[in-house]
Order: sequence, then structure tokens, then C-alpha cells
Amino acid sequence: MPDNFFFNIEFWKYLSIPVVAALVGWGTNWLAVKMTFYPVEPLGKPPFLGWQGIIPSKAAKMGAVTADSTLSRLGTLQELLNRMDPETIADHLVDSVEPRIEAYVEWVMLEESPHVWKAMPRVVKSMVYAMVREKLPLAIRAMMLDITRNIEAMVDIKDVVVKQLSKEKHIVNKIFLSCGAVEFKFIIRSGIYFGLCFGLIQMAVWYAFPAWWILPGFGFLVGFATNWIAIRIIFQPLNPIKLGPYVLQGIFLKRQKEVSEIWCDIVAREIITLHNIIEEMLHGKKSETTGKVIRRYIRDIIDEAVGITRPMVEFTMGIEQFAHIKDLASEKAVIFTSYAFDDPVFCEDRARVVKTLMQARMEQLSPKEFQHLLRPAFQEDEMKLIILGAILGCIAGFGQLFVIFGGI
Repeated sequence: MPDNFFFNIEFWKYLSIPVVAALVGWGTNWLAVKMTFYPVEPLGKPPFLGWQGIIPSKAAKMGAVTADSTLSRLGTLQELLNRMDPETIADHLVDSVEPRIEAYVEWVMLEESPHVWKAMPRVVKSMVYAMVREKLPLAIRAMMLDITRNIEAMVDIKDVVVKQLSKEKHIVNKIFLSCGAVEFKFIIRSGIYFGLCFGLIQMAVWYAFPAWWILPGFGFLVGFATNWIAIRIIFQPLNPIKLGPYVLQGIFLKRQKEVSEIWCDIVAREIITLHNIIEEMLHGKKSETTGKVIRRYIRDIIDEAVGITRPMVEFTMGIEQFAHIKDLASEKAVIFTSYAFDDPVFCEDRARVVKTLMQARMEQLSPKEFQHLLRPAFQEDEMKLIILGAILGCIAGFGQLFVIFGGI
């Protein structure tokens, strides 16, 4: 060691090694987290000529994983709908439709049989309005109970989740960033500590053996190891291990109760909402089953509204046109139903009910089941991020070699 080592430039060159390693550890971990979530929409032409955040790029797959690994353990769709209270939902639908009954009847009749409807005396029209208004509430309540009993045949909960996350990719980011806020901060900060530790070893090796490949080699190792270790500490050990006064367990797993509340709040308010369930029921891949149920009840309403005058109506309009009116009325009923569940206040009330049920069950999940909430975000492409960190670390090592040590 040269005289006055601590007061000459060589000392500061050597000291820069652990400092740079700490910065590399922090920078690569920070970049890894950012590239996991951003940009939400593709930039350029991924994967080779652009980039899209890993989570947004796989929003649909993440939704399917979430539905399969977690939602299936938190209750069936029928249970969720029962908790929302079908009678309350039916009452809301009745309250939404009743003021529009005249417009609804006019819409159907003027589209299917305008001449007959226009020629009909006002008193007869009033009787039709009154009969529909009288029969509609009971029919809607019966229909809602029927739908609740058979909701699994009308709605695929996985489709609800996948469609919503594919359409609103920022929601899947919000889920992971909100639930894993503590863990992601730890990943970034830990890069400094792990990088500093590796840097001290690197400094000693470089002092004893100053080969050109030591700095970029250790840079590669620091970038690789800091990411790999941080991710492992978040999820491992899976089950608590008691060591004297300390309990070792993955950081994320320790926060099960807190994360459950955050996760369920987002899912109940933005994904498995009453509005999204109704939309899937009316327009999803199983909507034909829903349509059959609606048509059955609408036809019954029309038949009861017409009552004993049905033979005369069929004679006046024709049996085929009368049947078309009932089908058209069913189609319009689907549109009216969609409008009824655009009410954010009512949907928010139902969301609170769903959140309570899901949260209670999520808090009871085993650590293995619980880790599937956030683990897919890392498992999907964690090695890609780890290798990226290693490459950046290697580049930083070369920079240190040439800028600080003159390319020895």
C-alpha cells in the first residue's frame, strides 16, 4: 500500500468501488420495478424494438391467473350475488324502469307496429301502460331470483376479470402497486445494501487481483444478485420460522391482513362490480342463456297485460307480428337493464358487501394460496428482469474500469 494511501487519489478510486456497486444495486432494482409496470401501452414494437410494462402486457393472463388461483377460493358468483341481495337489486331495477315504462312501450310499438299503435285510442294505450306497470315489479323480482339461482350458467367470472383488466390495464398495475407498495420499496432500497456488501468484497478482490474483468464481472454479479435476493426475501420463507425472539417469513406474507383489505377493495370496486357482472350477463359469451330468461318473463308480462284481449290483438296484428313485438320488447329490456346499473352510488353500496365477504375469506388463505396474489407479477418474467439488472451492472463495471481506473 503506498504512503499516505488514505490521502491520495488511489484511496478514492478504491472507495468508489463499493459506492458504485451500491448505486448499481439501487439503480438496477429501481429500473426493474419501473419496467415491470411501465409503460402501460406499448412503446415502439415490443419485444425487440420497444417495450411495454410486463404486467400491462400480460393483463389478460394475469386476470386469468388471479381468477383461477384466488377468486375461486373466495366464493362462487352465486354467493357474491346473494350477498349483494337480489331483492334490493330487483327493487333498484324497478325504480329505474318504472318512470320510463311509457317510453319503453312506445319505443317497442312504434318500431314494430307504428300504424297500429298510432291508430290505437289513447284510453287503450293508457290501459296498456297501467297493466305493464302493474305486472312489471313482480316479474322483475321473480326474474332476478331466477337469475341469481342460475348465474353460473350466465356469467363466467374469469371472463369478467380478464375483460376488465384487458380493457383497463392500469387496474392491474394499481392492484400490484397498491398491494405490494412496501415490497417494491424494499426491492429498491435493498439494492443499496446488497450492492454495498458485494462492493466491499469486490474492492478487496480488485486490490489483490486487479484484472480488467473483475469490475465488469462483479458489476454483472451485483446487478444479478441484488434483484434475485430481494425477490426471494419478499416471498420466502413461505411459512413462519421462529429463531429465538425473531420470526422469519416473506415480507409480503407477513402483511396478509393489510394486503387482503387493499386487494379486495380494488377488486370489488373496479373488477367484480355489479355493473360488470350485469354487462357480462347481458352481452358476454353466455348471454344467450340470459336472453332466454328475459324473453320468458317479458312475454309473460305482455301476455298478462293483453289479457283477455289477446285473440283480438293477434287478429289485428297477426300472430307472427305479435310474437315479434314480444321478442323486440325483450331486446329493449336488455338495453334498459344496462342503463339501470350505470348508477355509481348503487354499485358502490353493492361493492362494499362484496368486499366484506371476499376480505374475510382472503384473510383465511394459507400462505401458499395467499402468495399467488402478487407472485405472478414476478414469476412471469422475473429472470428477464434479473438478467437485465446483471447486464446494466456489467456496463457500469466497464464504465468504472475505463473512467476511474483508466482501463487497466
